[in-house]
Formats: sequence, structure tokens, C-alpha cells
Amino acid sequence: MIDRRAVLGAGLVVMAAPGAEAAAHAYSFDGIEGGVINLGDFRGKLLMVVNTASRCGFTNQYAGLQALWTRYRSRGLTIIGVPSNDFAGQEPGSNEEIRGFCSQRFGVTFPMAAKTTVIGEDAHPFYRWAARERPSDTPRWNFHKYLIGRDGRVTSVFPTSVEPTDARVLTAIERAFTAPGGTS
Repeated sequence: MIDRRAVLGAGLVVMAAPGAEAAAHAYSFDGIEGGVINLGDFRGKLLMVVNTASRCGFTNQYAGLQALWTRYRSRGLTIIGVPSNDFAGQEPGSNEEIRGFCSQRFGVTFPMAAKTTVIGEDAHPFYRWAARERPSDTPRWNFHKYLIGRDGRVTSVFPTSVEPTDARVLTAIERAFTAPGGTS
């Protein structure tokens, strides 16, 4: 089947086979430092996509996300932070301010998207797709975590209240690594 490509805004490319619901690999985010984070580049690996905010009571979860990235990236897990100002205006800064804050305060080295809308009709296409995949598991606040399997499908969803290093998250990651065809 030949992929169709549609350009949806600055640098955003969505690819889907005609008549098929796309997997996460069909989407991309503008990067916080420029360029594009193409989720298709992570095909066959695990992804955790997390909407983030710098002025939230859960902002310290950046440390846990960095710990996950450090622990699992060599095994094929990529964390992608998606700053969003959708919840109580808790991410008002520019991309440059957000990048500096994350780097200086939490030592973040995992990929970060440019500030993005994650809810509502203006939501980024990845978040609209995830809402169709898991309608009862959409972001209700900052630091909502989607674990995406190697096949590009949502395997687990963790709400804001679940820390990135919580045993439930670690178990889901390990299970995804050891699923048939795993990379561990």
C-alpha cells in the first residue's frame, strides 16, 4: 500500500495508508529546538509521549521522566515531552524559556516538542489520534503519559497522578520490551 502524505502546518507530516487508521508512527511534532521529531523514526521501539508544564504542581515529574530516559533509552525507549499551556495556563513561556528551564532545573536530555495544544478541536493530530484510540484516557491535566508500543499503538496510559518511576509504569515498560518480538 502506498502512503499518502498530508502537510498540516509548519513541519507537521501525517502519513496513513488509504482507509487505515494511522498508528503513532504516522505523526510528528515540531521540535523545541527546531526541526521535526518524526515518530516514524521510532518504529520498532517504545515511546512515551507526555504533555508537560513548567508551572504545575507535578513539574517535578520531569526528574522521573529523565530517570526513565536514562534507564531505558539504550533498550529502545524514547521519552518525548510535549509542553502545553492547555491546563490553567501552567506553561506560559516561550519554547526557548521552556527548554532552558527543563535543562537547567531537571537536566532534561530527552526530546522535547515545541509548545503544543493537546486537548480540544485544536489539539495536535497525535493527541486527536490518541483520543480516538483510548477515548476514556485523554489528558485531563499536565503530565499525562501515553506508552506507545513498537507497533505504534497505545499500550498503556498513565494519568498525571502516576509518577514516571511508579512500579506500574516500570512494569508496563518491561512487559512491552518482552512482548513477542521484544528488544530486550
